[in-house]
Amino acid sequence: MSGSLRVLAPGVAPGKHDHFDLELGDRVLRLRDPRRFGAVLWTEEPPERHRLLAHLGVEPLSRAFNARQLHALTRGANVSIKQFLMDGKRIVGVGNIYASESLFRAGIDPRKPSRKLSVEEAKRLVPAIKRTLLAAIRAGGSSLRDFVGSDGASGYFQQSHWVYDRAGQSCRRCATTIRRTVQGQRATYYCPRCQR
Repeated sequence: MSGSLRVLAPGVAPGKHDHFDLELGDRVLRLRDPRRFGAVLWTEEPPERHRLLAHLGVEPLSRAFNARQLHALTRGANVSIKQFLMDGKRIVGVGNIYASESLFRAGIDPRKPSRKLSVEEAKRLVPAIKRTLLAAIRAGGSSLRDFVGSDGASGYFQQSHWVYDRAGQSCRRCATTIRRTVQGQRATYYCPRCQR
């Protein structure tokens, strides 16, 4: 995704795609959103009850997200497991990059029908998602275009991708050539040997 929330000193002039400032004493929280996907909302009710958030799925870094829950969620789902992971109505925050990386870590083919995910695969996939997201957070995210963190610095997770954006390169685990396919109009990267 593009855009950012940055913490700045007061008085920094807004740029073309800066749409909102929240003044916090000696700092400003600024929303930069070139593609206008973001929103700033004010509510007095609990945020999880807001009409734009109430339909969202489970938070993958919470204790509530476990193998039993993932397996139950996939029953009857008629999309690939990668597309399932990216559906914010089921699980929030697992975007394209992190879905590809998590499926590699779990050894699961991203094209697998989600309804056919086994309990054992769910037991591998849940910790893989959590490890992937935590590693990405520690690295500051993936800066592929213009993403920056709240301090304005680029993320570095892209330097350790196992499969994402590595089509035609050797798998870092087995040396098989990484492949690329398109699922739901999004690029998917996988190792045909490590992910079955």
